[in-house]
Amino acid sequence: MSAPPGAVRRAGLYAGAYLGPFGGGISVAMLPELGGTFGVLPGTASASLTAYLLPFAAVMLVSGTLGERWGRSRTVVAGYLVYAAATAACLLAPTWEAFLLARAGQGVANAFTTPLLLAALAGAVEPARLGRALGWFGSLQSAGQTSAPLVGGLAAEVDWRLAFVVLGVVALALAAIGVPAEGHPAGGRSRPTLRSAWRPETLRAGIVAAIGFGCLGGLGFLVALRLQDAFALDSGPRGLALTGLGIAGVLTARLIGGEVDRLGARRCVVVGALSGAVLLVGIGLAPAVWLVVVLWALAGVPSQLILVGVNALVLGSGGGNAGGSVSVVQALRFAGSSATPVAIPPIYHADPLLGFLVPAALLAVVVPVALPRATPASREP
Repeated sequence: MSAPPGAVRRAGLYAGAYLGPFGGGISVAMLPELGGTFGVLPGTASASLTAYLLPFAAVMLVSGTLGERWGRSRTVVAGYLVYAAATAACLLAPTWEAFLLARAGQGVANAFTTPLLLAALAGAVEPARLGRALGWFGSLQSAGQTSAPLVGGLAAEVDWRLAFVVLGVVALALAAIGVPAEGHPAGGRSRPTLRSAWRPETLRAGIVAAIGFGCLGGLGFLVALRLQDAFALDSGPRGLALTGLGIAGVLTARLIGGEVDRLGARRCVVVGALSGAVLLVGIGLAPAVWLVVVLWALAGVPSQLILVGVNALVLGSGGGNAGGSVSVVQALRFAGSSATPVAIPPIYHADPLLGFLVPAALLAVVVPVALPRATPASREP
């Protein structure tokens, strides 16, 4: 017996969670091959990551609200179709500049799917099970981020274009599946405004997401520097060591979602921030490689506590513009992850331990203060 359409569409929500980070990171391990195809240096080819992520984060400031106006289902389907078209443009790009423009198109399209998938997921599950659903969503995002370099690298052994063929086919399949129908007719609600997505509570949640992601999950580059400087670890072992955080996130996100439902989102974010700060200090002080690797893997748990908790806070707040609010929070989250590679290295090079103490202090002090107060729709149990 085939699965009912509703179940298939709900599965499509989780598949969409995987596609976004997977598509963003697919070029990480194929930079030399991209450079060889388009006649640029591998360092220059790294712009393929920025070309995707920068428009993705910028457009998310407004994409969720626009998608709520136009209708979640039609916007997500249109986003997948644009994503597939942009992926085809990557395959056919005659020049490096054209390839970068096509990657930017993928990022823009992704900005119109990810926040609306989160909003649709929140509307498709019972409020008491929202954390569990977001945990599954977060685990698949982590899986996409962790597996993208591996799949991209394996594809590049034959032809890097194969990875983009897979992306295009998956995007078309997800467009055909669609998303669950919204729980109310389009004409039964007012048109959400951009202002409704920029409420103080949303901005505070965005600050928490920016610090939580930028000062914990986004610090892989800093851990890599420490492994190289303190222990002379080569690039291969360093890369393997850094996968621990993503693997831990995949394995624990569903359990963490259950704890968010049981203990409350705000409490879980605070626990994640404080425990993450302790682990960062430990990484900065660790005298052995194995201890750095173990502590970094354990950091995947508080990273998911913060991510799932923040999403649950925003989507469970009862606002009338769920897609717009979570879109703004996700945009600020990626802004935080793009800021730390610029802000933290000078501190680290001045004092390696201080490079870990500063983000740990931001987690322990700023996150609990910045967290929005519980609203009637999202009070702790």
